[in-house]
Amino acid sequence: MTVLRKIIKIDDELCDGCGNCIPSCAEGALEIVDGKARMIADFYCDGLGACLGECPTGALSIVEREAAEFDEKAVEEHLSKQKTEKPAVMPMVSGGCPSARLQAFSPREAAAASSPCQAANQPAAFEQSESALSHWPVQIMLVPPTAPFLKNADLLVVADCVPVTYPDFHRDFLQGKAVMMGCPKFDDAQHYIEKFSQICKVSGIKSITNVVMEVPCCSALPMIVKKGMELSGVTIPMEEVVISTRGKVLDRRRVQAA
Repeated sequence: MTVLRKIIKIDDELCDGCGNCIPSCAEGALEIVDGKARMIADFYCDGLGACLGECPTGALSIVEREAAEFDEKAVEEHLSKQKTEKPAVMPMVSGGCPSARLQAFSPREAAAASSPCQAANQPAAFEQSESALSHWPVQIMLVPPTAPFLKNADLLVVADCVPVTYPDFHRDFLQGKAVMMGCPKFDDAQHYIEKFSQICKVSGIKSITNVVMEVPCCSALPMIVKKGMELSGVTIPMEEVVISTRGKVLDRRRVQAA
């Protein structure tokens, strides 16, 4: 049965086949065919547009047209079949942006890469703290809702000025968490809301910690995350932390679910 509804449209002339949109579609409605993104079937697309912000050429848009109704059961079967046929992390499509390639790694890998000789001869004054980062990418715009490192994770959502301002960011906030960072003033708030909605639906996030600056524009980031969670219909424990422009914790509080 067809209905008039919102659905993704792909402009063949603008699409360069980079594949950035593929992992961001939680329903698996898109694939690369003959070097172009293609909709597998209309009933796999929910029309929310989580893939829009991942397209570097603007080839994706949302239109309203006659299309088969979104079929959640068919999507579940489709995703289950994909898991048995495809690797958990999709390989980078030729021509895509390396910044969007999904990577997961141990925080100790970087330390292990340096030679024992170099470590022994390094002056104590130049000792570096170990990174607590466990994955890549980290920008909200680049992380797909289906990223493996989001599965059952404690999620840290951080304004991108915070790591520069707060000196012990890795130790006090990042350790043991998946992180997504962005700027609520300059980025697409509605796209973020839809992305966090998808993340809450499909990733099994255990908790969310929002860390923002004291400046007024930063207060929008926790609101974006809350709206996304409300849209998903899933309740997740949340905490909000406010950092001063001098790198001090001004406020830290638990947030009641709506």
